[in-house]
Amino acid sequence: MSTLTAPGSTSFLSGKPLRFIAAGILLVNGMFPALWILFTSLKTEAELTAKPITWIPHAPTVQNYVQAFSDQPLLVFLFNSFMVALLSTALTLLVSVLAAYALARLNLAYRGLILSLIIAVSTFPLVTLLVPLFEIMRTLNLLNSWTALILPYTVLSLPVCTLMLVSFFEGIPRDLENAAMIDGCTRMGALFKVVVPLCAPGVFTAGILAFVNAWDEFLLALSFNSNPSLRTLPVGIQLYQGEFAFPWPVISAALVVGIVPVAILIVIFQERVVSGLTAGGIKG
Repeated sequence: MSTLTAPGSTSFLSGKPLRFIAAGILLVNGMFPALWILFTSLKTEAELTAKPITWIPHAPTVQNYVQAFSDQPLLVFLFNSFMVALLSTALTLLVSVLAAYALARLNLAYRGLILSLIIAVSTFPLVTLLVPLFEIMRTLNLLNSWTALILPYTVLSLPVCTLMLVSFFEGIPRDLENAAMIDGCTRMGALFKVVVPLCAPGVFTAGILAFVNAWDEFLLALSFNSNPSLRTLPVGIQLYQGEFAFPWPVISAALVVGIVPVAILIVIFQERVVSGLTAGGIKG
């Protein structure tokens, strides 16, 4: 039996109260950890361990940031992470664009099976792939190099990026490519001169996801690189802890430094990322 609602009235489940509650939960879940890390990075060790807990630092200090750069080669960690993430993102976009275009445009006999396999592969836990990937990198003599991380990061990001781009490419009329090829473009030329620019929001979104995944990854970076000069940021941060001490203010300062590049990247491209996620959700 359905319940009638008077015109102009709004139920709680579909009205503003629930929206404000949901927005508040998302805001707290997303902002509170970041703010807590930021406030911790500005506290002294004494204030951090004081009782009762102080949420906002009474005497903010930047000494923790100075110590973060002096105790460990933080700039080296940042450079390694940036280069590995950038190169793996570029390779991921190149391969995923070609794969997505083939799945969206070519009459593949087993297209549904291929898409199902891509989805299945994307669900594999990373820890189950660690030993096989390590053996492959060891056999190819790629351990202790950027390549040992770039190739696995590309493979791990490909399923999600490919599936996202397939939905975008399917929304582009074929007539545009046909017109470009009539004007003298090859199929590859039509892809990169017509289709990819029209799917820019999706390409940017896929690129951001691939970059963040590579920037944050810890397990493979720890296992495949033992050379101190090639350590990435997630591995480098765990070096700040001592055998019997955990300098949380210094660790928090290093974490803030690691968050800033990704935050800047998202702020710069936020409109394209939001439009890409929205369009992808609608088309998919």
